[in-house]
Amino acid sequence: MSPTGYDAFDDPYAYPGTMVLKNLIETKDPQVLQDFELEMTALRAAEPFPRGRFSPTHYRAIHHHLFQDVYSWAGRYRTVRTAKGGNMFCYPEYIRNEMVGAFGSLRQQSFLKRRTFGAFVDGAAVFLTDLNAIHPFREGNGRAQLSFMHQLAIHAGHPLDFTRIRPNEFLQAMIASFAGDMAPLREELFALQAR
Repeated sequence: MSPTGYDAFDDPYAYPGTMVLKNLIETKDPQVLQDFELEMTALRAAEPFPRGRFSPTHYRAIHHHLFQDVYSWAGRYRTVRTAKGGNMFCYPEYIRNEMVGAFGSLRQQSFLKRRTFGAFVDGAAVFLTDLNAIHPFREGNGRAQLSFMHQLAIHAGHPLDFTRIRPNEFLQAMIASFAGDMAPLREELFALQAR
């Protein structure tokens, strides 16, 4: 398992003989890369995010915005099979179609607008679960998911306060949703209702 917690198979994203992802500062030190990634994505997160039509293209632009200083492949779908905790994510050959399907469903639901907050949370939990199972990028899926959800929630009229997120609990809720239990994720999202 890599330092990022992912299992990857025949990983062209890593430096040969290491589990460190190839990066724009060309470091092979996992701690240096982790610190640099956190610093740069935090700086980019403080800037205005790309606007769009809540489509796969918009989602890819958000990932690119966050990770453009760290990885040359920022905003591009991964080409390698990955797993986390023994759970396989969508095979790369199916990512594009699965993304079209997930975002098409979101569009059919009017991007979760004109709903009560509870109904918004239900739809957001399903969408996040689907997006997480696809896991379209080699790294940075969680941050892209939350950044996109922040924009979507505002658009839907139900802003979420991500400063109140509980990282460990949210991660466990995402894992539970991957296994089919949506209740913890709904609970975590519900607790983020902006006041």
